[in-house]
Amino acid sequence: MKLGILTISDKGSRGEREDRSGKAIQEIMSQQGFEIAEYKIVPDEPELIKKYLIEWSNKGLELILTTGGTGFAPRDQTPEATREVIEREAPGISEAIRFYGLQKTPRAMLSRGVAGIRKKTLIINLPGSEKAVRESLSAILPALAHGIEILRKIVKEC
Repeated sequence: MKLGILTISDKGSRGEREDRSGKAIQEIMSQQGFEIAEYKIVPDEPELIKKYLIEWSNKGLELILTTGGTGFAPRDQTPEATREVIEREAPGISEAIRFYGLQKTPRAMLSRGVAGIRKKTLIINLPGSEKAVRESLSAILPALAHGIEILRKIVKEC
């Protein structure tokens, strides 16, 4: 399955911060058999976020994982940009991420990430920290491939 990783970070896009969360996604998802087809770091600009989500889903990527821009800071606009491009929400994924995170820290409730479907691409917003990315992927990986297979009509039933 082909994966796109979109890191949303003003500092990261300017080269002022290493993208550890994006690298963690690459590491974990490669081990799960995903091909990293796209990877980009962009500033917290909704139009840029939407541009890549649309472009990559139009290319037919099975999965797009974003990292960053899901908190309370005024520049955190990833969920809003994602909602503008998805056709159907998948709230259970974001709920699972927050529920799992709450077992580790009460701050997990502050994540505003969303998940949804555009065409045949699943798009999931992950938090911006490496630790939170690792925890979030632990929460959703057991069901992720099956959900994508259903979306892609590879399997017909649960």
